[in-house]
Amino acid sequence: MAKRRSKLKKSKWLVNAVLAVICLVWSIPTIGLLVSSFRPAADILQSGWWNVLPHREWQTVEQLTLPRDTDLREPIDVKGQTYTDDQLRAGVTVGDERYIWENRRARLLNVQEKHWGAITNFTTQNYEAVLGGKEYKIALPDGGTKTEKGSGMGQSFWNTMAVTVPATVIPILIASFAAYAFAWLRFPGRRSIFVIIIALLVVPIQVALIPILKDYTSLGLNGTYAGIWLAHAAFGLPLITYFMYNAISQLPKDLFESAFMDGATNFTIFSRLILPLTVPALASISIFQFLWVWNDYLVSLIFLGSQPEVQVMSMKIANLVGSRGNDWHLLTAAAFISMLTPLAVFFALQKYFVRGLLGGSVKG
Repeated sequence: MAKRRSKLKKSKWLVNAVLAVICLVWSIPTIGLLVSSFRPAADILQSGWWNVLPHREWQTVEQLTLPRDTDLREPIDVKGQTYTDDQLRAGVTVGDERYIWENRRARLLNVQEKHWGAITNFTTQNYEAVLGGKEYKIALPDGGTKTEKGSGMGQSFWNTMAVTVPATVIPILIASFAAYAFAWLRFPGRRSIFVIIIALLVVPIQVALIPILKDYTSLGLNGTYAGIWLAHAAFGLPLITYFMYNAISQLPKDLFESAFMDGATNFTIFSRLILPLTVPALASISIFQFLWVWNDYLVSLIFLGSQPEVQVMSMKIANLVGSRGNDWHLLTAAAFISMLTPLAVFFALQKYFVRGLLGGSVKG
């Protein structure tokens, strides 16, 4: 018995260690993204995000002004030692000091020493530039400024919310009704219809895009929110129906028999019994559907379009990568804005997540 407990403790410790490593590996880039999104553009270009933590770095303690007639093509005398212009550009270390150019034209040289420090320059300008559409100025590493126009991602954020929330609620409601019918109602063709729905799980959505697009064009649904809601609902229904069927079919049969004997209708049973008892399963599948719709690019591009007034965040960020691939301050802020809402949804429903995944796995 003692050996068994010891083995259980070791296995538990191993599982916890693996989970801790996974969490660490996932958290480090996320923290880096968050920190970078608040750093000025010049700092992002000059140093990594980890420099906000205390570390030893070169700090200027003295500035030397060399004679104006110093020929940079010849060896340059600095405190009795000679160095080349290339060495001073890259920085040359002598003992505990480092010499590096501050301004070559003015013959101004920095004398640096290593001290503990941290780069704590933070700004909300990146988020203001990404969310707003107004012009703004950013500081460059050489001390200059550059004028840019904001990305206007605020509109894309609300467009994504307008697509994601209905596209999550609609298929879950329909699939829950269908799962209840398949689990507890008896009607002709029940098994055949259920098999057909499950078979749709293996059909790639790319196969259905062109036929649906043709129908949407003839019906005038292309480029509308109603069209994208129906598309996401149709693509999500097979998995949600199967998932909810597993949860609902495991509920005690006596519960439904008692409700029918008391005169309850199917709708009453569904609203008063099924929904409260399957909250963990509903929360779990809601997370999956929400994340899939929120991060979707292909379906939104085809059925909603890429016009600025209806563009979702996934398309907006893709445009930023294409047109502003060097503006890391904008990309980090835009990426974290895109991550924030799914993370909030996940952490809000996490207490139901594991319970919902395990729902129906053990019978009795």
